[in-house]
Amino acid sequence: MTQIILAAQAAGGGGGGMSFIIMMVAIFAIMYFFMIRPQQKRQKEIQKFQNSLAEGTEVVTGGGIYGVVKKIDLTTGIIEVKIADGVVIKVDKSYVFKDMSSTPIQQK
Repeated sequence: MTQIILAAQAAGGGGGGMSFIIMMVAIFAIMYFFMIRPQQKRQKEIQKFQNSLAEGTEVVTGGGIYGVVKKIDLTTGIIEVKIADGVVIKVDKSYVFKDMSSTPIQQK
């Protein structure tokens, strides 16, 4: 008699495992569509912007420095950014993140 009860409990527990797997797949799908996919899309946009940089483009660096691209060296990936009159800094191409053409830099 106890063997029948134990066998019935074991058979019922197998269905719970299947619902657990379905729940985990659903959670992963939700995470993918709300977190991973938008981040990948944003990374592609940043990469596209970095590859289309041209002299005269207003940018913001990863350190929060606003400036204008003065020179691009494609072989080394270094960009010279003018941040003030007579002040030009060298920045790695991968640290230039944002096109500031739509929001002009305020100069005093």
